[in-house]
Amino acid sequence: MILQGKNIHLRALEPTDLDFLYALENDTSLWQVSDTITPFSKYVLTHYLENSHRDIFDVKQVRLIVEHIDTKQPLGCIDLFDFNPQHNRVGVGLVIFDAAHRAKGYATESLKLICAYAQEHLQVHQIFANISEQNKDSISLFEKTGFLKTGVKKDWNYHKGIYIDQYLYQYIVADK
Repeated sequence: MILQGKNIHLRALEPTDLDFLYALENDTSLWQVSDTITPFSKYVLTHYLENSHRDIFDVKQVRLIVEHIDTKQPLGCIDLFDFNPQHNRVGVGLVIFDAAHRAKGYATESLKLICAYAQEHLQVHQIFANISEQNKDSISLFEKTGFLKTGVKKDWNYHKGIYIDQYLYQYIVADK
């Protein structure tokens, strides 16, 4: 199975993920990386879950739950967004929610799985990520996984009184 690794698998959203998504989306410490400035209601998230089955070719995005294989515990989410089949590219974003689950290889496994999925099933030529210059853990993760920093968006985000650069990372799929 392409969406299963050694310790985790990536699965579609389920109605039972409502409380997990509610906690994740309303954690203000994550808002800076998701460009969120207002809380999400359970009503809005329920509607989102009801429509999460829609095809990536239709809505240009998909969100999957990063789930531990043994415990079935949701550890985080990984998103493909801005899918552009004309130019064969897609963006990727990822979060391991609980700090206790970070630095255990789950993010690396998730990123490798989603990249393989995007290459094999979406036929993309490139996968990109936008990462704040302050997010050293994500920079390390993406570089370790083969992404290259190809650009800098100067003063891109404003947070707590300062402007922060955002880096563009790309993974170009080798021709077969």
